[in-house]
Amino acid sequence: MSQGIGPEPNRFATELFNGLPRRYDALGYLLSMGQDRRWRNAVVEKIVAGPDDLVLDVATGTAGVALALRAATGAEITGIDLNARMLEGAREKLSRGHHAGVRLVQGRAEDLPFADDTFDAVSFTYLLRYVSDPAATLAELARVLKPGGVLAGMEFFVPTGLWYPLWWCYTRMVLPIGGLLLGGKEWYDVGRFLGPNIEGHYRRHPVAATVEYWKSAGMVDVRVQPMSVGGGIVMWAVKGRDG
Repeated sequence: MSQGIGPEPNRFATELFNGLPRRYDALGYLLSMGQDRRWRNAVVEKIVAGPDDLVLDVATGTAGVALALRAATGAEITGIDLNARMLEGAREKLSRGHHAGVRLVQGRAEDLPFADDTFDAVSFTYLLRYVSDPAATLAELARVLKPGGVLAGMEFFVPTGLWYPLWWCYTRMVLPIGGLLLGGKEWYDVGRFLGPNIEGHYRRHPVAATVEYWKSAGMVDVRVQPMSVGGGIVMWAVKGRDG
């Protein structure tokens, strides 16, 4: 499996995740050894919003973060995702409860269908590895964020030191086999893809460079928080008043 995602990352991401919505949440929890929800909660905690605010959740998937944001803030949440199948899973989830404050939109993070300075806060999860230009994508997220608003995001990361060989074995062996046993071929493909893709992403876009992308997008006071001995990473910042 290539460490990159090819010249058409949006198409690749769509094809990769088309078969996953039905068991996405449960398998994501199991295959991350229960850490996925902790990381998402950390993103939600960074978002400063209230009942009168508008919040955008990018790469919303099955709306896990969107629903958590709604519960935590009472804000009006818009979830946007490229993948129509994932949005179907999100709509099924919304239909099982009263979630009038969450709406779903299909669209690309690189070309958001919203005006400048629309949202009081913006979140994203597992996004930057699936776009061809992370710096330009962050600039687009910042464009729709009001000055003074918070942008917070979560991605997989690569541990260092003694944790790295354990992570390597987990991503190269446990994830593919566990995915196959728990979710079939689709999750086997995802499990086999993740480790090389995560490492490849950080070779091309190290954390220090990514922090500069945030700053170039007009974000200030950029914070970085590794999660779970480095298996995940949460980043957040405020849009400058002059941005």
